[in-house]
Amino acid sequence: MLLTMWLGAALFFGAVVAPAAFSVLRSFDLPNASEIAGSIVTRSLSVINIAGFIIGLFLLVTLLVRVRSSSRVSAIIEAVCVILLILSTSVGHWVIATRMRALRAAMILPIDQIRPDDVRRIEFNSLHGYSVNALGLAMMAALITTVLVFRRLRIVNPGLR
Repeated sequence: MLLTMWLGAALFFGAVVAPAAFSVLRSFDLPNASEIAGSIVTRSLSVINIAGFIIGLFLLVTLLVRVRSSSRVSAIIEAVCVILLILSTSVGHWVIATRMRALRAAMILPIDQIRPDDVRRIEFNSLHGYSVNALGLAMMAALITTVLVFRRLRIVNPGLR
């Protein structure tokens, strides 16, 4: 249940919150709209990433406890997906986002005022792509894990539909 709630929150964040923050703030023609929206998105994403990391650790511990009750192939796939969730969210938060914050601080000016061909801006945009990919990978791993868990529950308890 925790994993499906996290997946829903991550999907809502990526599909609604982040685009809405940029769209709404830019509609006011603020000179630093992207900087403000980026701050909102960064703070929200940190909650998503840390929650995914913690939930992933919890799932890994519970998987290790009940590993004997699952089919071997299913347990291995589930473990790989949970480890991907843990790695993606931790790298997204503690590596990529940390580097993005450092770049924004080094720019001194709001990112909206930095030329698109500035080396720091180019690196920031590249890191943004990695951040999106890390969250996407975590979400795919969470979806696969969710399917495997529900499949296992249905096998163990055929009355569940």
